[in-house]
Amino acid sequence: MTETSEAPIGRRTVLIATGATAAALAVGAAAPESPTTTNAADATPAAAAAVCTLTKEMTEGPYYLDGQLVRADITESKPGVPLKLTLTVVDDDTCVPLSNALVEIWHCDALGEYSGFVGGNGHSEPDDGTFLRGGVLTNSSGVAAITTIYPGWYRGRCIHIHLKVHTGVTLTSDGSFTGGKELHTGQLFFNETITTAVAKVSPYSTNTVTRTTLAQDSIYDDGGAASGLLTLTALGSSASSGYAGTLTVGVETS
Repeated sequence: MTETSEAPIGRRTVLIATGATAAALAVGAAAPESPTTTNAADATPAAAAAVCTLTKEMTEGPYYLDGQLVRADITESKPGVPLKLTLTVVDDDTCVPLSNALVEIWHCDALGEYSGFVGGNGHSEPDDGTFLRGGVLTNSSGVAAITTIYPGWYRGRCIHIHLKVHTGVTLTSDGSFTGGKELHTGQLFFNETITTAVAKVSPYSTNTVTRTTLAQDSIYDDGGAASGLLTLTALGSSASSGYAGTLTVGVETS
């Protein structure tokens, strides 16, 4: 199970903004005025230029499956450290929130296995083809909130989550979606210090496959992927309590 041989798809750039300032821009809040600024509207373009970083799209990888469920919780009782994602989608030109866009994610479980491909990392477990896959529509503020678990790892890749953003999808009667336009394919990444702590928690600690770090990962290190690094906040006093992960993603809408 490795994606290192997969070539990046496309060369379209996307804007990624992180931190509190970026979040404020994403929902249309004014940035603080500088001493020479006469109003907040004048301050916003300069602030946006300071916090927004352009980066290339990332590879889709070999484990994408079409037609996944539209749902806010994708865990399906998979064991692992809780992860509550808040992803804000904005237009890369204006930083205006993009509402009603489908944010879809997929990732491996604590033992490095993807649903639909179980066994690729050397573990035997039930495979329904849907665990740790799915997505939600963004609200009027461009926010998609998804509950999952901290991903595990498999041979040749650092810990990551795959991401797609679609617009104009049609929800189906079986809880999935169809149609629409794919605006972005990317990956989300995790702080190494936090990952080291999570790796000591069961069942991650039973994964005997050698873990690839961010510094060792060929995909993370190529094309400025560091801008896909999630901001992680602890939900409790220990790694097992879980984390909240946030990121603001700007996409090309035209």
